[in-house]
Amino acid sequence: MDATDFKILDLLQRDASLTNQALAARVHTSPATCLRRVKALVDAGVIERRVALLSQEALGHGLTAI
Repeated sequence: MDATDFKILDLLQRDASLTNQALAARVHTSPATCLRRVKALVDAGVIERRVALLSQEALGHGLTAI
């Protein structure tokens, strides 16, 4: 892994909904290169899954207890 891979990971952690084109522009690579890098990170198990964080307030659940 190099600096570009770490930048990709940082950006995806902040917003996993970024398109490949937007991600590529932010890490200064071509879309094809960016897609290959993301696929390699997924294949290596570095990226396990992509999830959505839900707003408890918007859902009407102001308190969560475990």
